[in-house]
Amino acid sequence: MKFGEVPVAEAEGAILAHSLKLGATVLKKGRVLARADLDAIAAAGLQQIVVARLEPGDLREDAAAARIAAAAAGPNITVANAFTGRANLFAEARGLLVFDRDRLDRLNLVDESVTLGTLPPFAVVEPRQMVATVKIIPFAVPEAAVASAAEFAAGNSAAGEPLLRVAAFMPRDVALIQTRLPGFKESILDKTRQVTEQRLAALGCRLVVEERCEHQTTDLAPRIAAAVAQGADIVFVHGASVIVDRRDVIPEAVVAAGGRVDHFGMPVDPGNMLLLCHVGDTPVLGLPGCARSPKVNGFDWVLERLVAGVPVGPQDIMRMGAGGLLAEIPSRPLPRAEASPAPAAKPEKKVPPGPRIAALLLAAGQSSRMGSNKLLAEVEGRPMVARVAQRLLSSHARPIVAVLGNEADRVDAALGKLPVERVRNPAFAEGLSSSLKAGLAALPPEIEGVIVCLGDMPLVAGRDLDRLIAAFNPLEGRAIVVPTRRGKRGNPVLWAKRFFPEMAELAGDVGAKHLIGEHAELVCEVEMDTDGVLVDIDTPDALAALRDKVKPSAA
Repeated sequence: MKFGEVPVAEAEGAILAHSLKLGATVLKKGRVLARADLDAIAAAGLQQIVVARLEPGDLREDAAAARIAAAAAGPNITVANAFTGRANLFAEARGLLVFDRDRLDRLNLVDESVTLGTLPPFAVVEPRQMVATVKIIPFAVPEAAVASAAEFAAGNSAAGEPLLRVAAFMPRDVALIQTRLPGFKESILDKTRQVTEQRLAALGCRLVVEERCEHQTTDLAPRIAAAVAQGADIVFVHGASVIVDRRDVIPEAVVAAGGRVDHFGMPVDPGNMLLLCHVGDTPVLGLPGCARSPKVNGFDWVLERLVAGVPVGPQDIMRMGAGGLLAEIPSRPLPRAEASPAPAAKPEKKVPPGPRIAALLLAAGQSSRMGSNKLLAEVEGRPMVARVAQRLLSSHARPIVAVLGNEADRVDAALGKLPVERVRNPAFAEGLSSSLKAGLAALPPEIEGVIVCLGDMPLVAGRDLDRLIAAFNPLEGRAIVVPTRRGKRGNPVLWAKRFFPEMAELAGDVGAKHLIGEHAELVCEVEMDTDGVLVDIDTPDALAALRDKVKPSAA
């Protein structure tokens, strides 16, 4: 790729390297310059501009990012459309992000222009959470570098697997056996059961049996064997006394039950005293004392892999030392905080990486041109508002907040059991701005932006919203993301949080459209592949035309 300053007259067909503001017009970086653009630049008095030109064998940034991301995406991972050289990858199931760190490093060593960043290996991820991003640094990259990176991403042989996958958590039936010693309080065992049930429920598993016995090999071994015989997927053994050796009571009981000891100990603190065993194919875990606490410890890391169906053996456990020094917990038996004091700090709330974008569904209007509440009109056998809500739910935006007003009870009923938050606007008669204010006030504080969608746009698809989210990056000057179709601007629009105060000052039956013009340098247009972003239903004729047009299909 050639890069540098050239005379304006010679820049046709080149890629603009830096955004230009020409009066009310903004030419964004990355734009392929047409003759009309050059005339506007020359009229502004510029004689030289910085551009990039592709050379033979070069691949544009979006095509390169999309190719590598598609190669890397394995089971339970989807890829958003590439934009400005970035393609984001999202989880489609709750589970663990699994990948080979060495392979990832080899991919990132191919060329400085090609990058793939991920969450940590074996991170717990939620559906629609961003797990990785491919970013092509310049405007174009040699196709040979892309091919090499894509080869690492896809696997180096016919039997190779994509680099990234999400191992989904699967429901497991778990048996818990607790041992007693003289003077051991039953209340501690009761609390342990409660904590265990909560820990399992968080992973979609259930505790199917709990037994208590004396802390003796002869008493414990038959209970372990019985739990396995009864079909438990995993067996937990919580000892009244911590395991200190492979020949202690719990490992000896596993062997007496016909099992084997795979590994004792782990480089994770708290959690050092974990015991991993098997009876046949059934994992049996001797739990460290810290597992009586709900706080995260090394036992959780092993349990998550077992629930996700990810093999975990001695070497896997021995490789857990990186990051294995976990937070101090109050239940530690030793006063370590006194031995090595550290300054107190407020715990930070963990949030998924990637932009946190919500969606507002404005469903409070009076439908004055329709003659009746258009949001309740049926389209393909369901109320229009429910159809729009379902399509918003198919995007990566969360939460979806519906603002109700006119005939609020009926609209609420039309939304039914859809997982959409509802807020009522008692001032809906004052116009669109009042609903916008009510919706913004209901958004959680950690949200970075919001997609504002009208309730009468039943052809907008979840993939349309995901394209807006993929393009959103306020730090790179894309703080207002507007969909277009054949160059015409439509709805919904994605707004960065910085505009919320201005939007809250609106009055009357108006939206925030004027802010797009006032902040033209921060606007990013994203071309869509259907007319859905241009279609709203305001009249009976428009509704009739819509019903003639649509055919049964998935949202």
